[in-house]
Amino acid sequence: MGSLFAFTVIGLFTGAAYAIAASGLVLTYTTTRVFNIAHGAFGMILAFTFWDFSVRQGLPVWLSMVLVLLVVAPAIGWFISRFVTKGLGEGPVSVALVVTVGLLVGLIGAAQYIWPPEPRTLEPFLPEQGWAVGDTFVTGHQVITILLSGVVAVFLFVLLNRTRIGTAMRAAVDNPELLKLFGGKPETVAALSWAIGMSLAALAGILLAPVVGLDYYQLTLLVINAYAAAMLGRLKSLPLTFAGAMGLGILESYAVAYLPTEGFWAGIRPVIPAIFLFVVLVAMPQAQLRIGQVKGIVSAPVPKLPQSGAWALVLFLFVGVLTMVMPDSKLLLVGTAATYAMVMLSLVLLTGYGGHVSLAQFTFAGVGALAYAKLDEPNITGLVLSGLIAALVGGLVALPVLRLTGLYLALATLAFGVLMDKMAFQDARAFGYNGTLEAGRLSIFGFTFSSIGGHVMLMIVALVLMAIALLTLRRGTLGRVLIAMRDSPSACSTLGLDMRWFRVGLFAMSAGMAGIAGALFAGLRGTIGATDFQFFNSLPLLLLLVVFGMTSVTGATLGGVGLMLLPVLQSEQPGLAGLFFVVLGFGAVLLGRDPNGLANHLFKLGHRLKAMAAPHLKLPALASRDELLAAGPDARDSEALPGEEPAHATP
Repeated sequence: MGSLFAFTVIGLFTGAAYAIAASGLVLTYTTTRVFNIAHGAFGMILAFTFWDFSVRQGLPVWLSMVLVLLVVAPAIGWFISRFVTKGLGEGPVSVALVVTVGLLVGLIGAAQYIWPPEPRTLEPFLPEQGWAVGDTFVTGHQVITILLSGVVAVFLFVLLNRTRIGTAMRAAVDNPELLKLFGGKPETVAALSWAIGMSLAALAGILLAPVVGLDYYQLTLLVINAYAAAMLGRLKSLPLTFAGAMGLGILESYAVAYLPTEGFWAGIRPVIPAIFLFVVLVAMPQAQLRIGQVKGIVSAPVPKLPQSGAWALVLFLFVGVLTMVMPDSKLLLVGTAATYAMVMLSLVLLTGYGGHVSLAQFTFAGVGALAYAKLDEPNITGLVLSGLIAALVGGLVALPVLRLTGLYLALATLAFGVLMDKMAFQDARAFGYNGTLEAGRLSIFGFTFSSIGGHVMLMIVALVLMAIALLTLRRGTLGRVLIAMRDSPSACSTLGLDMRWFRVGLFAMSAGMAGIAGALFAGLRGTIGATDFQFFNSLPLLLLLVVFGMTSVTGATLGGVGLMLLPVLQSEQPGLAGLFFVVLGFGAVLLGRDPNGLANHLFKLGHRLKAMAAPHLKLPALASRDELLAAGPDARDSEALPGEEPAHATP
């Protein structure tokens, strides 16, 4: 009985910290309609700031708390609300998710750059104070955390339900224009919400840091627990959010105490929050259709088949020259870039065309690689089967949340990525007891691509075929349906389109593409391990695609090269490793509202160069605006005016 009470106290302590973090997440969402994926990253960097004030600079603990909670955190919240997330709640959910994921990666990089990796400790509050309750010793830090969670709950309830400011906060998200007519200031209200939410993230990070340590990733990813609690409250009910956080904390504590440390149940213990999140998402009611969106996301121009073939030939010849002059170590990097590019192409289909964000796309590549190695059929049959297995898994992930879209669907992929990383890939039955599996080089019709150069050329062929197939789909009727469903789900439902099963098929196709990329990667490397497919790798994958353009094949290809170069630059300049993540994360924040990214600027430059060269080389002039409009949507998709993007038609 004493041990039960002890683990209950521990569970209440961790649940109280989760509740504080989740309440800040719910507050910012209910008032601005922006789900802050980076909430835990803000808590992490503010916990490091508190350590810097109190330990490195030697300020009193109470003064450090005041500076962090009442000065630094609110200032960051105001800045984010004013310059980063302004208007995000009114746009597509995918844009808000990408921007906040960019913040998450950028903040981790900033923390690594400002506070380079080294052992750091943060003392708990009242370390020498405690009380014996029966056989259990309750520390002062645990009592303070539980009491503060109650104070936060009462404060937020009074703020939102008993004050004019709380009324304005709720009115700002319901109808900001009407609030302006009554003299309210929606921007000020949003800034106040973000300031309070940021202070709560800081408080949660400071309370958890003495327990989990000052770790960049542990503090950041603990917010997944806050996601689960917030989802139980449907992102609007603070009492349910607190109940969910407390219940999750106690459930985790009991799992540590009573679940076996070996076998299947040992793998369950670290993924309880992810399971909790997934179950809550599945049990949630059907998501409402988003209405009122008339102007869709503008996509990059789609080239015609001859243009695609010409660029494919150029790429093939370029890589062919590289295979003749580069050593094998460099060719491995070229093949890795091709792998990343193919996985990014799967995101072009899912996110760029379909409008659904996946936060675990690299996990599907891991499924394909694992299937390829386990099947031990290094031929076309094994490659196709690996892609089909990954597609089946992708469809199964989308199937339980068939009724959900947008944010809930993205969080379901995040929970799936955590489950696969911590439970499936780490299991000895997956990659073996030594953590690695051997994979053979691919053979086609009896010819084995035994050399690294030959296998890289095979991967480039696969990349080209995948890109051409994707562009062909985009030019056809199915592609127009995808764009229409992305831009206006309510209009498509009015026309009788069944978006739910279409979405499952889209997830399956995208996962299958990623699975084929993973299988080819396994053949290239010869050996693969669980660390090659950690779910966190899916975040920079998504961000680099956003930076270079998630609506174009060009963006995916350039993004694959950029992601391959990222670890190379980090190894060559270890002192700037964090800075590279800062540039990547905040670059995605700046370009998150433009789905065409840097590739779009290359297209515009190409149009300008062609227009400048036309009089001298007697090239056909670009079509005028009126000619393009009269030609119909097919012509507008294949050719866009300089500085102008093609229009889209509904099915």
